[in-house]
Amino acid sequence: MASPEGSREPVSRRLSGYRVGSVPYLNALPLTAGLEPEIVRLPPSQLAIELEQERLDAALVSTAEILMSSRLRAMSGYGIVSRGTVLSVFLAHRTPLERLETVWVDPASLSSVNLLRVLLAERGIRPRFLPLVSYEEAPRRQDVLLIGNPALAFLRTGSDHAIWDLGSAWQELTGLPFTYALWAIRDGVDAGPLVATLGAVARDGLTHLPELIRGSADFDLPLRQAYVGGHVQHHVDDPARQGLDRFAELLTRHTGRTVHPVRWIPLGQ
Repeated sequence: MASPEGSREPVSRRLSGYRVGSVPYLNALPLTAGLEPEIVRLPPSQLAIELEQERLDAALVSTAEILMSSRLRAMSGYGIVSRGTVLSVFLAHRTPLERLETVWVDPASLSSVNLLRVLLAERGIRPRFLPLVSYEEAPRRQDVLLIGNPALAFLRTGSDHAIWDLGSAWQELTGLPFTYALWAIRDGVDAGPLVATLGAVARDGLTHLPELIRGSADFDLPLRQAYVGGHVQHHVDDPARQGLDRFAELLTRHTGRTVHPVRWIPLGQ
């Protein structure tokens, strides 16, 4: 993928008519680099709706959406993972955890709100979850769940909230990584060419990650360097799969929802 001068050649026009969506967050940087002109960018909850309505063929969606849908398959190999502190998924709270009654949740969230629900339920805590109307109101709320770039921006506000990082809390509970998002492909869509492209883009993006981080306009360089490839990682290995299986088990226990085994599409397919 590199030019004779050593600079990275952008990947473009390779989706071949597939309708693909991704999140508008820094954490997806190496998974979509070079495909930006072809990809629809929406919050996770909206991507799930677009997939359900068959307006997209594939999207980088919350793992909870995959686990709770019988119509989605997941691409192996790559996703959005933390192995401890994730930095961009947290409960900002003024109320002590054991006294939580109401949590205002980022409306973009699917996996993260369910992760919070599971983590609190494991402690015997079951607050109400209400949708946050706007990010501007987040600092005024006593207890609020935030994800992605808005969460990173919130950390810069100097708020007096305590921060409960959900990646850290999950690792403390299970000893396993947490997988927040995977590439999901709808049933009925020929996954082979799309998986080959998305896998190649991810490999290329991770190979050139320092260059991509330097070229990003999100936040400042030290934060990007600590966050992408550090707090957030992109290889879905066996421990990450084990963490996803554990999440599915706890979702079933604490939500009563039907949870489906992940139907993995190998990268070679």
